[in-house]
Amino acid sequence: MAEDPHWLSAVDAVRMLRDGELDLAEYAEALIERTDRLARLNTYISHEPDLVRRAVRGGRGRTGPLHGLPFALKDVIDTDDLPTTAGTPALRDWRPGRNAPIAETLLGAGGTLMGKQAPGELSFGMTCNSPAFGAVGNPYDETRIPGGSSGGTAAGVAAGLVPFGIGGDTGGSCRIPAALCGCVGFRPTHGRYDPRGVVPISPTRDTLGPLARSVADVRLIDALCAPAGADPDLTVDLSGLRLGVPTGHFYDDLDLDVAVATERALSELAARGAVLVERDVPGLLRLNELASFTVVLYEVGRELSAYLYQHSVPMTLRGLVGQVSIAAIRDTLESVLDADVVSAAAYREAIAVHRPALRAAYARYFEDDDLSALVVPTTPLTARPHRPSGEDRTVELNGNTVDTFLTYIRNTDPPSTAGLPCLSVPSGMSRDGLPIGLEIVGPVSSDARLLAIGEAVERALPPLPRPDL
Repeated sequence: MAEDPHWLSAVDAVRMLRDGELDLAEYAEALIERTDRLARLNTYISHEPDLVRRAVRGGRGRTGPLHGLPFALKDVIDTDDLPTTAGTPALRDWRPGRNAPIAETLLGAGGTLMGKQAPGELSFGMTCNSPAFGAVGNPYDETRIPGGSSGGTAAGVAAGLVPFGIGGDTGGSCRIPAALCGCVGFRPTHGRYDPRGVVPISPTRDTLGPLARSVADVRLIDALCAPAGADPDLTVDLSGLRLGVPTGHFYDDLDLDVAVATERALSELAARGAVLVERDVPGLLRLNELASFTVVLYEVGRELSAYLYQHSVPMTLRGLVGQVSIAAIRDTLESVLDADVVSAAAYREAIAVHRPALRAAYARYFEDDDLSALVVPTTPLTARPHRPSGEDRTVELNGNTVDTFLTYIRNTDPPSTAGLPCLSVPSGMSRDGLPIGLEIVGPVSSDARLLAIGEAVERALPPLPRPDL
């Protein structure tokens, strides 16, 4: 078996499994042993080694394009043999008894499910610090947050527990933890992946997305999840590639280490021939403000209630909300239940007027200067220390106390509202050894080209050191 098999990329592991250079049973056992040794990271909510071993012995994972490749799912994605808790107490024992289409796709492609990884509660939490399920540790510093809400998935990939996982992204939930944990996170164009069988927030904004150790790994998974729109052989040359750099808002008030790493990354891209066009997206902040939370807060109660009903969960929405363990999230959901927080008229205007206007502003931005993508820091700051739940609503940034959630999603939220494809790749390390990410955003439905651009950017930047675990 390969030395340190837990650090194999998904692409390399598939090749070795296919060619008989890697034994699936031994590989899975190595990941099980590592998961047990690093259990203190608390990345999994459901991980049943005997279930994994039975799947491997049964041979289901030895056929198909993945050839048995292990993977994990964010614990909002339904599976027939593990609970779907969404990281909230009311669903702790909920077993849907069927696979979400994306789970069925990966299993049908020969993947081996290792388990389901901890999300921020109901996909709202940014710190992955739950009074009900515990805190997820960042592999680069276990006292730090992994980001959210797909924090368990990013931490599991970064720690070498699994080569890839599927997370979920509403406003940044794949890209933010990818940036903080030093891996690659992809948000596809909205609608590219089948969203069924997933505990929802907002159907207008929710999407599933892969987290992995390289862009090539993400392209491998994307080609399975969206075969009609994939082009895994497409290549892009940085020389002459026009990239937008919207310096207003996205580059304001950055942590010093993030600013330095981002500037170095941009300089390296320019040295490779990329043409950096400094230009902001006109009207972006106002348009996003009018659509972003208006849509989420109107849709979340309706969609959660529909999920409970359609899946015959023996729980009412009010019963679920009453058991939410994080007070800030419970307060938000109770306000949706108890008051007309967002009127139907405001929601209709957001859907029919403001979100289309935001999408049009992005489209003009790309078209007017012939830009293939734009590049910004994924997050304005690195991973901050874990604090007790309730005390982690704020973080320090440049000597100021700022809102944790709003600050981490500052750069990821606008393209999410617009439904654009976005990719976070590692761009460097802070002085205290924490990963930093660079977000690449493309025009709508440019996923295949965006991933090819991401791979070119990744090649231009130095690889991160592995976490010392």
